[in-house]
Amino acid sequence: MERIATEISGGCQCGAVRYHATAVLDTSHICHCRMCQKASGNFFAALIGVPRDALCWTRGAASTFNSSDKVERGFCRDCGTPLYYDYRESRHLSVTTGSLDEPARFPPKVQFGTEGRMSWFDTLPRLREEGTTEETMAEIVESIRTSNHQHPDHDTDAWPE
Repeated sequence: MERIATEISGGCQCGAVRYHATAVLDTSHICHCRMCQKASGNFFAALIGVPRDALCWTRGAASTFNSSDKVERGFCRDCGTPLYYDYRESRHLSVTTGSLDEPARFPPKVQFGTEGRMSWFDTLPRLREEGTTEETMAEIVESIRTSNHQHPDHDTDAWPE
C-alpha cells in the first residue's frame, strides 16, 4: 500500500467529532459485506486507509462498537455518523469516505465483499434522477436549508457557531 502525503479532514454530521490526517493509503474502496452494510446503514461502506501516525482527532472523540473480536468501528455518539473501521492488527484504520470534507477526491479503486453486493446494484445508473432543488421540491428544500444543523465541510474553531 502506497502512503500518499496529503492533507485531509473530516468529521460527523453534527460537528461533535472532527479529525485531520497528513497521509492516506492508496486503498480507497467500498465493501459490500453484510457487516459493513449494517455498520453503515447502507448497501455498502466506502472507506479509505489512514496510517495511525498520520491521524489526529481535532474535536471530540468517537464512540466505538466492537463488531467482532478484532474490529472496532467508530461513530459519533451524538448524531450516529459512522467514522471509521479499525482492524486492530493493522498499522492503519479506515475512515469512512463520506465523513471526509472532500469525499470526491478519493473514488473507490476496488470492491470487497462482493458476495453481499445487491443483485440490482448495476441498475442504479438507469434510475430516474432528481436533484434536491427542483421546482417541485423548492419549499421542502428551503425549509431544510434554513433549519440545517449539519456541520459545514471544513474545520471550525467552535461548533455550533
